[in-house]
Amino acid sequence: MTIRDVAARAGVSPATVSRVFTQPHAVAGATRQRVLAAAEELRYTPNPAARSLARGRSGNLGLIVSDIASPFQAEVIKAVQRQARYEGYALFVADPDETARDEARIAAAMAGQVEGLLLSRPGMADEQVYELAAHTPLVLINREVDGIPAVLTDPTDATVHAVEHLHALGHREVVYLSGPAGYSNEMRLCAVRATCRRLGVGLAERGPFEPTLASGVRAADLALGTSATAIVAFNDEIAVGVLGRLADRGRSVPGDISLVGFGDTSLAEVVTPKLTTVRLQKSAAGTAAVRMLLDILRGDAPGTWAPVTLPAELVVRASVGPAPAGVPVA
Repeated sequence: MTIRDVAARAGVSPATVSRVFTQPHAVAGATRQRVLAAAEELRYTPNPAARSLARGRSGNLGLIVSDIASPFQAEVIKAVQRQARYEGYALFVADPDETARDEARIAAAMAGQVEGLLLSRPGMADEQVYELAAHTPLVLINREVDGIPAVLTDPTDATVHAVEHLHALGHREVVYLSGPAGYSNEMRLCAVRATCRRLGVGLAERGPFEPTLASGVRAADLALGTSATAIVAFNDEIAVGVLGRLADRGRSVPGDISLVGFGDTSLAEVVTPKLTTVRLQKSAAGTAAVRMLLDILRGDAPGTWAPVTLPAELVVRASVGPAPAGVPVA
């Protein structure tokens, strides 16, 4: 039996079932009794060892990131570790290497050793998130699941500014290089589509691509197969991979084609030309997530959660310039 079975039997959401087992004080008495009765009927019991440790005091927090080698995730890890240390906690970090199946298994194992978990851009299914939340308090970073505490970086406004900036420089054809399916890519792509449609800018889409430098090589070749004069890449890693491949193929950035990334990671300022990118609040997200998790552990948290959303901003550097001469701007 799963948490969804209990939720269906009790007539509530999986998030409510999670709260009954991890924050019972936050659920109305009648609802709590209905959920517990359904769980007993179905013989559903969250892992007792994980629950007892989660409610006890181990002095440990857990963080699972999608890719520990990613410059973006490295900044999240650093911020989480700094805030955890300040609060008197040790931090366990694990990397499932972008594999959702391993991610759920690792998270379940780690839950038995820590007081609470942070999941940064997790790829596991919503049901797996709810199952995990029934065992131990957790906070998501850059992933939204109904009823689960989360810290999100919203790139929408900054993405709009990026496309508007390209349009103002005369670009009338843009190609977007998608990353893995999920919250981050969906938010960026929706903003690109809507802004291109509003401004009358042609849009080609290629991908999805793994969020790595190596993926940028293949992505660059596909982008050059379009008529776009500007490329918007899912993240800085793909963008930097694109930059290297464009140089190999004798294309000038930004003379022949402009390039925009996402993340404002350390890569953005060490390449030539320096990368125009959307700055996401990585450190602030990590810090806010730790504070939110500790509020839950201390019982200071509200019964229901609205995600904490942090804005992004466009950082203009040298990889974007006017559309090449001869490109019509009307």
